[in-house]
Amino acid sequence: MAVPVVALVGTFLLTVLFYAVTAHLAARYVLGGVPFVRALAVGVVPAVISFALQAYQNPGVIIVLALAADFFAIRAIYRLRYRTAGLVAVAHYTLSAILGITIFNLVRLLSTAPT
Repeated sequence: MAVPVVALVGTFLLTVLFYAVTAHLAARYVLGGVPFVRALAVGVVPAVISFALQAYQNPGVIIVLALAADFFAIRAIYRLRYRTAGLVAVAHYTLSAILGITIFNLVRLLSTAPT
């Protein structure tokens, strides 16, 4: 069954927005006040990697590649040193994982509600 292009584009844009919000929160936590536009640029990187490698069956490889690409994107876009960029990348990964798991569990819980 073919997936409509609109659904793919919408899911991709929602993923970019999710990663951009978590990147912005992580950067604000580590760096202080930063513009949201930079977080939008960072959010594209893990979204592209997760979409490009979603058919690959080893999630460990996808996580390592996404974290490495996220680190280099954060370093380039925010113009940070390696240590600071690593701290922002770890904060971004942690926040994304916590928020993603929370949203997933909330959706699963609400799907069991009686109609």
